[in-house]
Amino acid sequence: MISEPSRHCTVELQALPSRIGQVRRIVSAQLRYWHLDPLIDPAALGVTELLTNVHRHAQPDKSCTVEIELLLERLTVSVHDHDPRLPTVREASASSTSGRGLALIAAVSESWGVCPRGGAGKVVWFTLPAPSLFAAQPLNAVYGATTDGPFEPDTVIYLESRTPSVARSWVVG
Repeated sequence: MISEPSRHCTVELQALPSRIGQVRRIVSAQLRYWHLDPLIDPAALGVTELLTNVHRHAQPDKSCTVEIELLLERLTVSVHDHDPRLPTVREASASSTSGRGLALIAAVSESWGVCPRGGAGKVVWFTLPAPSLFAAQPLNAVYGATTDGPFEPDTVIYLESRTPSVARSWVVG
């Protein structure tokens, strides 16, 4: 018998600035409830960046769905919007005030990618490894199951996959 092999939360919204902050708080509260406090900052940063991209770039509308799912010691955060155009990682200059969102997601996540949804838009997702503290809490194992995201392997476009590293920052000047 499998006992709570997956934890899942979905929020539908219009990606407007006032709603982005609300969703960030919802994600943070859900992760606190799941005892995944170490993941709050990177998950909140990632969902903020993805929702900001929907707000700035998505056409024809700003409606989207945010999903967070914990499965087999990996948290997946995804945002589905109705715009079929795929995002691109840009090289932002030191003086640019935008254009770093996907690079930030790549820096804080274990892996990330985009899944086109035909004429129904796309899903942009990232994963975070669950902390070992949670791994110590007993959940019945699901044998033979692995995941690199919430989608079928042949439909996923991997933009970057890497092992987590120490956070880095720099200041010009």
